[in-house]
Order: sequence, then C-alpha cells, then structure tokens
Amino acid sequence: MDQGYWKQTLALLVVLASTYTEASFSWHMNDFIKAVKQVEDGRTGSEPVAVLKSLRRAAGLNDAFIQHFLGDANSPGPELDADLSDYFSKALHHRVTEDAREEGVVLTSDGTTVALRPLLLGIEAGFLSKSSRRSRGLHQLTLAKDLGLAFRHSSTPTQRLGPDGCWDSVISPQVFTLSDSPSLITTAQVNGGMDGLILGVQVSAISRRPHKLSSLLTAYYCHQLENDGLDTAPQLISRRRRDNFRGVLQPPVLAKQVVKSIDLQGTLKGLETLNVKDKKRLMAVVKEGMKEFVHKYMDCPSIIPRCMWGAKPYKGTPTILTLPLSFMYIHHTHTPSQPCLTLEQCSADMRSMQRFHQEDRGWDDIGYSFVAGSDGNIYEGRGWHWRGAHTLGHNSIGFGVSFIGDYASRLPSEHTMRLVRDQLASCAVGGGRLKASFTLQGHRQVVNTSCPGDALYNEIRGWEHFGDVKTSK
Repeated sequence: MDQGYWKQTLALLVVLASTYTEASFSWHMNDFIKAVKQVEDGRTGSEPVAVLKSLRRAAGLNDAFIQHFLGDANSPGPELDADLSDYFSKALHHRVTEDAREEGVVLTSDGTTVALRPLLLGIEAGFLSKSSRRSRGLHQLTLAKDLGLAFRHSSTPTQRLGPDGCWDSVISPQVFTLSDSPSLITTAQVNGGMDGLILGVQVSAISRRPHKLSSLLTAYYCHQLENDGLDTAPQLISRRRRDNFRGVLQPPVLAKQVVKSIDLQGTLKGLETLNVKDKKRLMAVVKEGMKEFVHKYMDCPSIIPRCMWGAKPYKGTPTILTLPLSFMYIHHTHTPSQPCLTLEQCSADMRSMQRFHQEDRGWDDIGYSFVAGSDGNIYEGRGWHWRGAHTLGHNSIGFGVSFIGDYASRLPSEHTMRLVRDQLASCAVGGGRLKASFTLQGHRQVVNTSCPGDALYNEIRGWEHFGDVKTSK
C-alpha cells in the first residue's frame, strides 16, 4: 500500500479524533450523562463530590458565593481531558445571548429543558450536607440567588420569570432559542433549580447516597414509562418534577432564603448587613414575586410549546379569545387510539392530528386548545389565546382539552387525568383565563358525537365543575 494512502488515512484519523467529543455529545441530558460517565471511568473509585468539584473547576464555577457553601473547587486533583473540559465548561456556563439563545442548558427525555449549573450545585450541596434536614446552601445555590436577582431588578412582574423556548432538534439538540424577550431567570433555570433542590434533598439522606453521579442522573432523567404511564412509575423521576417540588418546598421558606441570599451577596462584597426596615421592604417584593412563581411553576402543569412538537404555522390569522372563558370541553382523540408515553411519540401524534385537521378537515390549525399525553405533559394546541375548532358552536366560550387515545372502554392514566382535572384547570383559573365558576362538559353534551368515549365521559361526570348547563354561542 503506497505511502500517500497512509498519510491520508492518518490525517483523517487525526481530524476524527479532534472532533469526536464535540460531535458525539449534543446538548441532550443523555449525552451529558455519557460525558460524566467518561470522567468517572477515568477516575475509578472517585466519590461524586470529587467529580462534581472537577466539573465546577472546568466550568470556573468558583465565585465567593459558591465557595461560601461548597468550598474551593481548585483543590488538588487530576485535570480533565481537554475536550471533556471544554464540553463541561460550555455545558455549565449559563447565559442568554443578544439573539435570545440560551446556553448552558440541555434537553431532557421528559421534554423539558434544564440549566445544568443550579442542578449540579444543588446535588453537591446535598452530598456535603451533614443530615437530610440541614443541607447548607441548598436553596440559595439552586433557586434563591437567581430569584432574588429577578425579583429585585424587574420593572414589571411579566419580566421576572421565564420564558421557555425551543430546540433546533429533539434528536441531537444544539441550539435553544427563547420564545420571548429574555428575563432575568428563565424556565430552564427554574427547572434546573427545582431538580437540584429535589436531588439535593434526596442525596442528603446518608443511607441512600448513590456511588456515582451518572447513576443518580440516569435514574432521574432516563426512566422509560410502561403502559400505565406515571401511575406505576418511580416517584423520583424528572417527569414528576413539579409534584416532587411541591413535596419538598414550602414557598415561605424559599422566600426567606431569597432574602438571605441577597443579604449574603452584599456581605461577601463587603457591604453592611441589611437592617430590619430594608429586610421588610425586600421581603414584600419577594413575596409578591413568589405569587407568580407558585402559579407558573407549582400550580400549572408542564406545557410543551408548539415549536417543540413541530407544529406547522397557523393558516391565516387566528381569532383572539376574550378571556376569561366560561367552559372547558373534554375530548378524546379516538385516533390516535393509544396513549403516548414519550415526547417523540406524543409529538408525532400531535403532528398527525394537525395534518388531519388542516389537510382533511380544512381547518386553520389543530382544533384543540390543549392535548394531554400520558408522558406527564400537556401539549399546546391553539393555546390560551386563539379560538379553537374543537366544539362546534362553542369555540368562542370554552377551551377544548383532549386526551390522546380512545377512551370508549378504558380510562387515561390517573396521573394524566389529574393533569387536566386539577392542574390545567387550576392554572387556567389562577391565570385569569377561565372563570372560577366555569362549567366542565364532555364534547357529546353539546355536539352529536360519542366523544370523549363512554368510559371517560362517565368519569368526568364526577369531576368538580361538571355540569349540564345548556350553552349558546
């Protein structure tokens, strides 16, 4: 074989080796976990805290505030491979660019986007805790500091929290773009903070501490649902994020921690401690901000935006609803007939329904306002503000909410029904989109149809707000 061939082959191998890490690791949580495992495999026997510190060192997360709780990350220890170090530096460096791209975030299998910085800081705080009841710095490192910044420096409440956004690809995500003007704390930061708090509390229980960080993250983010969906799934998984967060956090406690974090930041900068009057004034601001936080991230369910499930544009100009509305109409899709259990399958079902509604029915868009998957998410159809095409003659006075699947002879999972019955309805009322006295009805009550199926219709007849009130457009 000639020498030229070998030179070309060697050059190709060099190029492939230099690009392997970047090409093999997307901004998906599964790939982040693979990268963490590479670090662990190269350091047999390393405790999770040592791995976490090495990731912090690679990312430069070592300011005075973090050191106050977690210590210096620049302690002696082996350095990471250059490619891995570069990957972690980008993965943990959170920022929003001028063109509304959010960096330092990853897409998770549950369909949500998570900032890695507060997640890992919370886990490290949990590992360093002396007991399950005293995790030093857990609230401040995960949520309190960022919320303090948002609450203190936003001129209006609408600028304080969010927004969410969308990835360029759900298979190999590389770019995450926010859906609205950037705020001082994004939904991805809140998701990462919630997960950091949940997992920090979990690992602070000494008897149950995992031996590897990758194992902890895999168990939390990579669980595959079975046919019963979340009804039979483990409690500690990311798909239960908001349920678990409500279980480990009391809003007044977080509000106090926000004030403490602001005071501590001033002290670390050499400023005087806040006096009683200033603390009271600050607490009033924080309490007001916490109302929005509780509504958005504790009362409301996770809603997958249109751009994440691959929606086509609305045909024409949407008709804007006049809120609040008086009715919620319950549907089932019938086709697709099976519940969907993953982001990929639920998204495919949404696209299939939209094609049918737009191309076969000739409608402007998918008809439903919202659709409930069995993966733990609500999917945005026409949403809160656009009039739907779900309940003939009643689209201007109510939201249409459908369950993916045929429920003529069986029910959706209990968790999926709770998402609609309790959380989506509460979210709509709390956000001023649905009247507190709203009436809930099955599609068949106002249109000649078997929808939402006999089994589901008999179920909703026992729900609060169900009624036989006759309506007119």
